[in-house]
Amino acid sequence: MNIEFGTYLVTQGSRSRGRTTEDIVAAAVAGGVDVVQLREKGATARERYHLGRALREQTRDADVAFLVNDRVDIAAAVDADGVHLGDEDLPVAAARDVLGDGAIVGRSVSSVEAARRAVQAGADYLGVGAVYATDSKDVREEHAEIGPETVAAVADAVDVPIVGIGGITAANAPDVIEAGADGVAVVSAITAADDPEAATRELAEAVRSARGSP
Repeated sequence: MNIEFGTYLVTQGSRSRGRTTEDIVAAAVAGGVDVVQLREKGATARERYHLGRALREQTRDADVAFLVNDRVDIAAAVDADGVHLGDEDLPVAAARDVLGDGAIVGRSVSSVEAARRAVQAGADYLGVGAVYATDSKDVREEHAEIGPETVAAVADAVDVPIVGIGGITAANAPDVIEAGADGVAVVSAITAADDPEAATRELAEAVRSARGSP
């Protein structure tokens, strides 16, 4: 599956201000999101499974890519398009063995060295961050606020798509794209917005403008 990585939503119901994750995803889809990743830290595996099934239907109907954070088993169970892995998750090759050659397998990295290792292991794309300060994810000090400069270094070092993540908004997304990212991933910028659909549209427009796309 070929994925357009421009605008990438990572779900987290605890930041949705009382709205359901399904409602946030519906609004993001209406606003033009390209990728939805089921995250939901703090939810049980069963809860993520049932939510994943619902989001899989929403995204399939809209032709939006759907990935699962961390859990290869849940990605397989809900027929997601793939999985996004961190340092403590299964290795890329093991995820590929479970999900098959057609699955999208992403990997979080914060340095050029880690990026090269992930690509050598077979990652299809990289999430690079935290670009800016964020409280949406626990980040080790050395991986916090790595800046567009590190995004640019990673972009120069690898030949797979990269997505900037961490503290990204419509205001600073152009800097991340201009540094070499193919897209930006956000949690709060959409999930906590007063109007998630409008926020998605604004972010997508910022990305398109920075790319020089119509």
